[in-house]
Amino acid sequence: MLVGAGGAPRTAIALGQGDRQRAEKIISNSFTVLMFFAVVLTIGFYAGAPVLLRLFGASDATLPYALSYSRIYIAGSVFVLVVLGMNPFITTQGFAKTSMLTTVIGAGDQHYPRPHPDLRVRAGRAGRGHCTVLSQAVGAAWIIRFLTGKKTILRLRRDYLRPKKQIILPVLALGISSFVMLSTEQPAFPSASAPVWRGTAADVAVGAMTVITSASQLCTLPIQGICQGGQPVMSFNFGAGKKARVKEAFRFQLTLCGAYTCLFWLLMMLFPGAVAGIFTSDTALIQYTTWAMRIYMAGIFAMGFQIACQQSFMALGQAKVSLLLACLRKIILLIPLIFILPHLLPNPVFGVFLAEPVSDILAATITTITFFARFNGILERGAAKV
Repeated sequence: MLVGAGGAPRTAIALGQGDRQRAEKIISNSFTVLMFFAVVLTIGFYAGAPVLLRLFGASDATLPYALSYSRIYIAGSVFVLVVLGMNPFITTQGFAKTSMLTTVIGAGDQHYPRPHPDLRVRAGRAGRGHCTVLSQAVGAAWIIRFLTGKKTILRLRRDYLRPKKQIILPVLALGISSFVMLSTEQPAFPSASAPVWRGTAADVAVGAMTVITSASQLCTLPIQGICQGGQPVMSFNFGAGKKARVKEAFRFQLTLCGAYTCLFWLLMMLFPGAVAGIFTSDTALIQYTTWAMRIYMAGIFAMGFQIACQQSFMALGQAKVSLLLACLRKIILLIPLIFILPHLLPNPVFGVFLAEPVSDILAATITTITFFARFNGILERGAAKV
């Protein structure tokens, strides 16, 4: 996210401006920084795997199994980072089919050993770990081959691999907002569960929250995909100075995201039990989740507007405001509300679940107003000012 989500809009804007050399410098610099992160993260996570797995809930019984799998996977982190970090540079050039094929290769190749059951039995967890790494390695090789081949518009070039601060710092400044949005999703969960659920039906409440957050991804992931598809169109036309085309792309993106989240909200309000049943067959958990989901999802309709506007700021290269709005929903609003609302309401667990829709609606309102207040001014100043 830090490299790919920050570099892809910068690349598309430079391409729209007709500055192909700068666009290739951004891709090449981003690749080098991505490899640096891969080495640092691989060493750090490999050495610290036992401690990290404990923090994520591994017990004495499960730690050996988790460790044997995770260390194989961690050793292949470089391939994962190449796939996730460089694939946006393919999409931003307009090669949507190639980008999608990269994802399909990475997912489908994990099933490679299925014709060999004896191998799977012998290999066990290590075999599954190797298969996962192998699938990502194939995807990474596919990406590098494409970005250095003849079909791509912009190429990875050896002459531009050495990072230059005037190239890479704007990439990281823009990408940090997506990095913050992604990295704050999980910390909000333990902060929600720790202060309130001790002494209550903790297992059921935590289980319900797990089901609900899984279900919420059915809403957030598609609209993030829509925005990833809209980003190259908006960024390129912003760089080319085609203001009407940028507005048209944004309107389509906002309408599609808003319509989808409103329909998703209606589904959650009408059939929460059926949705919960997708993730669990436990009757008591489904009943509890049905009550909790209607509260937690009460503001989910606003997510389409919040994400569409925040991601459009990214597409237009607005690093500072994009970072502020990325911090707004989870860090500035949600986590404080999780600790405040349980003390203001008779049912503290209700307060925890209520914090989510309150933060969703407030964040969406502030983000949408901010975007429309600044949108025309950004277009008037043009890409030369970002």
